[in-house]
Amino acid sequence: MSARGPSLTERGAVLEERGPGLVHVTLSINGAEHSLEIEPRVSLLDALREHAHLTGAKKGCDQGTCGACTVWVDGRRVLSCLTLAMTCEGREITTIEGLAEGDELHAMQRAFIAEDAFQCGYCTPGQIMSAVALLEEGHAGDDAEIKEWMSGNICRCAAYPHIRAAVRAVRDQT
Repeated sequence: MSARGPSLTERGAVLEERGPGLVHVTLSINGAEHSLEIEPRVSLLDALREHAHLTGAKKGCDQGTCGACTVWVDGRRVLSCLTLAMTCEGREITTIEGLAEGDELHAMQRAFIAEDAFQCGYCTPGQIMSAVALLEEGHAGDDAEIKEWMSGNICRCAAYPHIRAAVRAVRDQT
């Protein structure tokens, strides 16, 4: 086992060769199984957007520097633009589409609306996914800590004070 977790073989993943350069992977996304035929080099972001048709995670920089593509894999934040989709087989992927329960928005989604924590909205899904994670990780003690643990998510519209206010609002509800 590597420092990054079990290898595909150790997790029991079976990658079947499909056509020229394609592999079959089954991804568990938001509690549903998605069987995909993809090239081995396809990022999780592209698999989500182009193959599973879940467009909440955004392609901002495609280099892992903006955080617009943040999703959870096994409950941990990942930059989906830097993660190969086939490495996520056998793991649980959660996107912004899976955060709400039916028609009931997650508390962080409601707080982003109440605190006007988004302007253009492009970075919002990644911001929300990171904000929920940082609360669960216990990194919301004060504004400085929130700022530090959200630093991987860039908001070009500079809604940072409102984003921190949304995080505080949800933190103070619990």
